Formats: sequence, structure tokens, C-alpha cells
Amino acid sequence: MLTIYSESDLEACGRLWEHFMPSEVLTDLWEARICFNRHFNRRLFFVVAEDDGKLVGFLPLSWIEENDSYGYFPGEVWDGKTWLEQNRIFARDKEVLDSMFAWMKDEGIKYSLRYILPGAIPLSDISQVDEIGYLFHPKNFGFSMDGYYGTFNRKSIKSIKKEVENLYARSLSFRFDETEDIEILVKMNIDRFGDKSYFADSRFYNSFRDLVELVKEKGWLKVITVIIENEIAAVDVGCLRDGVYTLFAGGTNADFPGVAKVINLYHMRQACEKQYEEVDFLCGDFSWKRIFRLEARPLYIISNIEEEKKCLVKAE
Repeated sequence: MLTIYSESDLEACGRLWEHFMPSEVLTDLWEARICFNRHFNRRLFFVVAEDDGKLVGFLPLSWIEENDSYGYFPGEVWDGKTWLEQNRIFARDKEVLDSMFAWMKDEGIKYSLRYILPGAIPLSDISQVDEIGYLFHPKNFGFSMDGYYGTFNRKSIKSIKKEVENLYARSLSFRFDETEDIEILVKMNIDRFGDKSYFADSRFYNSFRDLVELVKEKGWLKVITVIIENEIAAVDVGCLRDGVYTLFAGGTNADFPGVAKVINLYHMRQACEKQYEEVDFLCGDFSWKRIFRLEARPLYIISNIEEEKKCLVKAE
């Protein structure tokens, strides 16, 4: 017999998470999620499905008071939306999935679940496209930047290379793994986005610092800084784990237009030389991502908030 219930005890929730969740990407890790839960301190509401005592479904939620709704655990909001990507929903089959959402409807649960991985759920009439993530797979180009450049028309790649070369000509250099530069990244991000910067929220800033420390302790941290004419022009922070390179934060100096192309081409060149499996540039509608012809991966949203549903694209 199928039974649906909720769990709110932190230790019990952690055991459920470890039971269901793989450890393929950084955001799959309980200890990474806890970095944010520690500072946002949301009320947990993990939805669980059991069939004759066997765990068959799992949906980890957190109550986001300022949104008056539930979001995906740990409920770390930026501008009213959660930030961590590659979220997963587990259900043995569509019957279990539908039963879980029917149970939440009966309980009067209002929810907005963002950045759901394709394949993490059986896509159905409850799924819609949320945002687009951008990936680079070096193997597709024979681990060669020349192979990658060969996918562009001659005029467009010539324009990109010229812009990049002009910046290299201005005494451009790199430095690596200087964690102090992360504070400069934070400042550049706030300078650019003001109150809309996720770092403007002390809860997010402190969570991010904890995440950086965790990644550093694990030996996965990458900090890349671009210096032009003795000024810091860009800083990126990433995680290299099991051949997957995830760039989870970055900042650029507005005095050096085009520097985003420099630092991101560097990431891609390193991925080719080191033969990484994947570079994940995450979501975010930045123009250079489209210009660079990155592989688009839609992430999905499941929401029963009517105002939100009207703004989204139906999943096929």
C-alpha cells in the first residue's frame, strides 16, 4: 500500500537525502546543501512515499516564509527565487509521482520547485521550462579548441579572437587559487547588480563562504583571476570534481568590456587540455553564452502558483 507523509527532523531528512540522492554533482551533496540551510534556517518539509515499507518517492522542500510557499531544499532565495541548480525529484513511476503531488494538493501545499534536472522526473503535464543551463563538452570537439573554433563561421570567430587578443595585449595575466580574490568577486557583483546581487543578502553571502570552504577542504576549489594593466578585471570561482568543472560564481570589472570572453575561453581551453568531461556554466542569460555556441540544457519548474505558471513555457 502506498503511503505519503512528511519529515521535518534534520537528521532524519539527512538520512532520506543520502538514501535517494546520487553524488554526481556538487549540489547533490547533503553537506553542500547544509551550507545554505545553516544560514537560511528554513523549516523542513520532506515529502516521502513508501510502498509496503519500501521508499519509492522523495521530494525535499523548505518553507520560504517571504514567498509564502515551499521551495526546493534548502530554500536559499535570491530575488525571490532559489539559486542552487540541478535539483532532483525521485519517484518509482508516474503513479507515485502523481500521488505525491495529489497528497500535497490535499494538504494545501503551495510550491515552486525550480531548476529540476531533465530526466530527474518523468516529464508530464506538470512540468514547464524554467531556465536554460549552458554546457561545454570538450570530447565533442576532440579535446581541441581548434575543433571548437571550427564550428563557427569565419567572420564571427575572427571577431571573438580579435576582441580577446586586444585584451591580452594590455599586459593581461592570470593568477590562480587566491581565495582572497573571492571578496573582490563579491564586490564586483554588488557593484554591478546592487540590491539585486545575491551577495547583498547576508544569509546568502555567509552560505556561499561556507560552500567555498567546503569545496576548498575537499580539494575541488578553483579560483581564476584575470589581471589587466595591474587591475583585477575578472574573478571566477568553480568546483572541479570527478572531471566535471562547475563555474558557480563570477565577477567582472566594468572597466574591461569583453573580459568575460577571455576568462571563459580560458576555462574551455583548460577543459580541452585536461580532458575534462564537462564544463557547466549554469543558467543565466548572458550574451557570451549564446555567442560561444554552448550546449543548451533546459531545466524545469513545477509550480502550482498561478502567477508564476503564466510566465513559463510548457515542457514538451
